[in-house]
Amino acid sequence: MELALLYSGGKDSSLAALLLDRFYDVRCVTGSFGLTDDWEHAERAAAELGFPFERVPLDRAVAEEAADRMLADGYPRNGIQRVHEHALETIAELDVDAVADGTRRDDRVPTVSRAQAQSLEDRHGVDYISPLSGFGRHAVDRLVAATFEVEQGPSEEIPKADYEGEIRALIAAEHGGATVADVFPDHDQTYVHGRND
Repeated sequence: MELALLYSGGKDSSLAALLLDRFYDVRCVTGSFGLTDDWEHAERAAAELGFPFERVPLDRAVAEEAADRMLADGYPRNGIQRVHEHALETIAELDVDAVADGTRRDDRVPTVSRAQAQSLEDRHGVDYISPLSGFGRHAVDRLVAATFEVEQGPSEEIPKADYEGEIRALIAAEHGGATVADVFPDHDQTYVHGRND
């Protein structure tokens, strides 16, 4: 069975790929608005882990809508949620049996409710799978430490193909770097370089 996994090259989506690999033909898929080349990092990470990779275009109007929402809110949560939902809808239109992401049990954003998952499945004829939904942060961190070579650091320094990098670039281009710092809190990102030997 073919599965498209929303893939950033970070620890959560990489762990999700490994967990799903036993049951599905996993394809790591990164959605991109075409605002940066951050997707190349996900492509390299997928290759290091031995998974096929695909980049799919996302609607730039959604990026602009998300950026406007973040600026109005003063924080990224609702904008990131909007982009994640759009990305899931986009990959659900691929020729696959299932779609998945790396959301965890204790993630505040993005999340997929039961109603959203069922709607996605019904409208697109796919299964939605969230293999990390039963795992908390500490459990994921322990599994990742035992499985992957990971680089971790501030989000503006670590390459990763998630929506944040492209939205940051969009906001910076239109409103300057200081506005980006006002909207996005400091936090660490991860980038998977390969498996532990």
